Amino acid sequence: MNYDRFLNQRIADVPPSGIRRFFDLAATMKDTISLGVGEPDFKTPYHIRNAAIDSLVDGETQYTANRGTPELREEISLYLSGRYGLSYSPDKQILVTIGASEAIDLALRAMTSPGDEVLVPEPSYVSYSPGVTFAGGTPVGVETLEKDDFRLTPECLEKAITPRTKALILPYPNNPTGGVMDREDLEKIAKVIAAHDLFVISDEIYSELVYGGHEHVSFAAIEGMYERTLTINGFSKAFAMTGWRVGYACGAEEIISVMNKIHQYAIMCAPRQGQVAAAAALKSGRESGYEDVLRMRDSYDRRRRLMVDAFRSMGLHCFEPRGAFYAFPSIRATGMTSEEFCSELLKSKNIAAVPGTAFGPGGEGNIRCCYATALDKLNIALDRIADFVAAHT
Repeated sequence: MNYDRFLNQRIADVPPSGIRRFFDLAATMKDTISLGVGEPDFKTPYHIRNAAIDSLVDGETQYTANRGTPELREEISLYLSGRYGLSYSPDKQILVTIGASEAIDLALRAMTSPGDEVLVPEPSYVSYSPGVTFAGGTPVGVETLEKDDFRLTPECLEKAITPRTKALILPYPNNPTGGVMDREDLEKIAKVIAAHDLFVISDEIYSELVYGGHEHVSFAAIEGMYERTLTINGFSKAFAMTGWRVGYACGAEEIISVMNKIHQYAIMCAPRQGQVAAAAALKSGRESGYEDVLRMRDSYDRRRRLMVDAFRSMGLHCFEPRGAFYAFPSIRATGMTSEEFCSELLKSKNIAAVPGTAFGPGGEGNIRCCYATALDKLNIALDRIADFVAAHT
């Protein structure tokens, strides 16, 4: 039977995730170390898990409010105010979602109409451009370059804007490059945004993971940008809560209300125990000075320096990541494409990395490696990669 006529061809034509393809293949091979999926090797801290266990024991197994529990929305409000100077009403401006991924999807579906263009810096996370397509819009890649530390520059942004441009996705700290944008960088971008009357979807899921003296600045905190920004964040990366699937979006009541309408019909609410755990993570963090987050960040920082030094010692040029937990080394010295390098590395050395092209055409010549991997596995992986590179240069 030919199923083509039953499918939405626009969606069917979107290629599968370049990250998951290599991860799924690696899962079928023995003795394989994956540097592919961006997942902390830490377990969720016990006191966070225990809060969810207590909730289950107490029989809290019902739906929550569509927007999320009042307790979690209040904690999110306190967190963003204390950490980044942002003020959002728990009742009107915060929506709890199933991971930051759902928040991005809801934002794009709520704001994108057929014919609208949404700007997506490249290289960047694999779901942005498909998400725009799924919402009926047109994704437009905006090149970022290593010579600019993979920052989005006002010049490159300006070149990409057309009369059909509606919004910009701003993904910093950046996956896959590890690039960050400081306040001065954001202020330059803000001038272009205001001049062209655009909106910004700011994905700040890695906001707690910055290194080398950098501090995360939320785009909504830049003068004149609060009303033009939807702030998206979550618990997966900083709190080691990937499997709990809890994220959130914060912004103007008018936009959050439309996002919540989609969320009501499609999802209903995020899982209650995930929300209980997330509230516990923020409350305990606020009371302890976020000691769990800082401990994990310090560990990532050590691994970051280990990985960057290792790639450079192999003779591979490697940009120093200043945020998230990925390195994005150049593999051009091997004469292989990103796809060839990752395929051969997996076959011959049982190491899974992600081709840079999974993050846009500008990623060609690079690969992404996650350094949130356990240290013992990371050392083995780097030794195997060194052997592979030596045999191909």
